[in-house]
Amino acid sequence: VLSARAPSKDRGDYHPSAVSLLPPSVLLLILYRKQSRMGADTTNSQSYMPTVQKEEFHSEMNNLHKSMEEGNDRYTNDGTIDRNGNPADKTETGNWKACPYILGNECCERLAYYGMGTNLVNYIKDRLHQGNAKAANNVTNWSGTCYIMPLLGAFIADAYLGRFWTISTFMSIYVLGMTLLTVSASVKGLKPSCQDGVCHPTEGQTATFFLALYLIALGTGGIKPCVSSFGADQFDETDESEKKRKSSFFNWFYFSINVGALVASSVLVWIQMNVGWGWGFGIPTVAMAIAVLFFFSGTRLYRHQKPGGSPLTRIAQVLVASMRKFNVQVPADKSLLFEVGDKESAIEGSRKLDHTEQFSFLDKAAVDTRADAGDIKGLTDPWILCTVTQVEELKAIVRLLPIWASGIIFATVYSQMTTMFVLQGNTMDPSMGPKFKIPAASLSIFDTISVIVWVPFYDRLIVPAARRFTGNPRGFTQLTRMGIGLVISIFSMVAAGVLELVRLNMVKKHNYYNQDQLPLSIFWQVPQYFIVGAAEVFTFIGQLEFFYDQA
Repeated sequence: VLSARAPSKDRGDYHPSAVSLLPPSVLLLILYRKQSRMGADTTNSQSYMPTVQKEEFHSEMNNLHKSMEEGNDRYTNDGTIDRNGNPADKTETGNWKACPYILGNECCERLAYYGMGTNLVNYIKDRLHQGNAKAANNVTNWSGTCYIMPLLGAFIADAYLGRFWTISTFMSIYVLGMTLLTVSASVKGLKPSCQDGVCHPTEGQTATFFLALYLIALGTGGIKPCVSSFGADQFDETDESEKKRKSSFFNWFYFSINVGALVASSVLVWIQMNVGWGWGFGIPTVAMAIAVLFFFSGTRLYRHQKPGGSPLTRIAQVLVASMRKFNVQVPADKSLLFEVGDKESAIEGSRKLDHTEQFSFLDKAAVDTRADAGDIKGLTDPWILCTVTQVEELKAIVRLLPIWASGIIFATVYSQMTTMFVLQGNTMDPSMGPKFKIPAASLSIFDTISVIVWVPFYDRLIVPAARRFTGNPRGFTQLTRMGIGLVISIFSMVAAGVLELVRLNMVKKHNYYNQDQLPLSIFWQVPQYFIVGAAEVFTFIGQLEFFYDQA
């Protein structure tokens, strides 16, 4: 259209009817070209198009401006890209349209993890013929490995592969481990042989089992640190409407975790104890395979953040550079500290951070001591000279440590459900009707039910109500939300403590010292489990959202 030769009054070939046949958008383009050649203003230029009324012209102009604004808002402004490496289109990628696949993946993965791990100590004790202490120690070691491996997964995601490919790669390892675990518990020759309820595993069978177990631990290492962040990447931080939806995403993410945990701690534990370990491990394996299908089904909808290098490496660089310059004075004029001259940060996918006065010792890492000597290598070696942004990144982490430390207190409360709550329940009446008895450890299902109830209640009722009073789109600030959760957790401990006083008083009053179980229903423990679940919704989800935002 732009290259077409439009009728021109100056050339003598102008004809009103010819112009009237052109679409309004083409007329506007012709008008702009004529303006640029003749320097005419908009009002005078309209005289060259007698069939286009002034009102129509302004309408077209408004539509043009509107379309230009829509074009600017069409793409994300947080640096995310689509699967082809192009800027992410808001209308085609991310947002809630991508999240069901991530939430479905997380639900199935957690079902697989808890379905395999909740009753693991009984398998090791019974089928691998290990004592209570050794079996518990092996489970603890494996569980600890599951929580250490995310450091490796996070490093790989940040420095090399990005979140999508890290999740994809480690999910494959996860499925391999789950498959091997199922085979080791069901295939003759790999599963331990048992006689009269006593099993005699060979060294090879034991080795196969633990190989499968630690492959699963490795697999979780690439999923745990990435999947929640990858879900949050689907919302543009610079778009207020999407930013509000991201807060809701974390609520439903934790909801998905607990749906999987609910099925695992109830149905799968029963299958393992009453049907068999082959089925008990096989079903979680199928669940993990479904998790993989869920994740890849949303591939075309995902937004991706480019790997920006590992923050662990950058932290180490700042510490090393600061120690090397221990005796160097930080200049009073902080503008003299080293920073790249580009508009963007030297850290891929990150913005520049302004200098702050706290922890000034770390500023030594950004003091340029080699410029006068002309040592070009020193200027580019981050182990000698760091940018202000790099230093501020470490300062931000140091500032977050008190918030992180407060989570230790809640983790102490949370851990009571698998220790003291269970021991307390073992001394109480587990009867659930005339024939069925519920194991003390199974009461943790009420914690899961509590979370499942509280997440939609918080998201749909509490947040809108709080928003009217606070004016905060999230309802509460993240720190307030975490604080409320810590207060709620106090009441769970109060409930457990009151029940323990009642239990001890009953023992003393009726001389029940030699009885294994008291005539006190185990369901008196339900309130303490339920309150812990409510505290989780505030504290754990608040932490998840807070630390993601700070990152």
